[in-house]
Amino acid sequence: MDSWLVCPQRQVRPRLRLFCFAYAGGSAWIFRPWAKQLPATIEICAIELPGRGKRLMEPALTDLSELIQALGPQLLPQLNIPFAFFGHSMGALIAFELCRWLRQTVQLTPAHFWVSAARSPHLPIEPPLMHTLSDEDFVERLKSYQGTPTSVLNNTELMSLMLPTLRADFTLLETYRYQPRAPLNCPMTGLWGQQDPIVDRAGVAAWQVQATRFELEAIAGDHFFIQQPLFIQQLLPTLGALIS
Repeated sequence: MDSWLVCPQRQVRPRLRLFCFAYAGGSAWIFRPWAKQLPATIEICAIELPGRGKRLMEPALTDLSELIQALGPQLLPQLNIPFAFFGHSMGALIAFELCRWLRQTVQLTPAHFWVSAARSPHLPIEPPLMHTLSDEDFVERLKSYQGTPTSVLNNTELMSLMLPTLRADFTLLETYRYQPRAPLNCPMTGLWGQQDPIVDRAGVAAWQVQATRFELEAIAGDHFFIQQPLFIQQLLPTLGALIS
């Protein structure tokens, strides 16, 4: 289990575990600052996928079903207390399918699910598909996402190290095939960045068909608004209600 989870600050008696799922190419460590801003009753556990962070030398997975079948059973021992999911961009899709897997296999559901900067999975993917592009065009398209520093994008050696994982992540996203099922029976909050050039309000709002209870919240910022130092503060009222 240690390979799949990064828990920056283990709590002695947590009352809630917040599982966090990163965007394409992102490591679990992007959520490390959050642990310092949460009360001791909430434990952050971020998912570390192969191909990044401490699993850099492992090949990244390109099939979402395969990922869920590998991750799901490993996560079960950590679900012995109430838990919530936060998924950003690609992470929202992974968390969504994990919710479905948990419901089907062990009849568990998160106390809350945040879907952040992600289009609802039932919406068709708009071309061109990232994973089919040449390396040059792939990097050019990445620039529009505004999440990778220009100094990194222009570093040929560094990009050659990152490209396989990034391409694998976009393959996972773009080859995913949505299967209609009953909405999730947990409160869901959709978050969209008001300056996001990638995912618009309508794309996030469309998640409402995937949940029996849904709210939409606007966040100041672009596609990577979760990198704002105090972003986690915006989740605290809901998190607090979950442990009250």
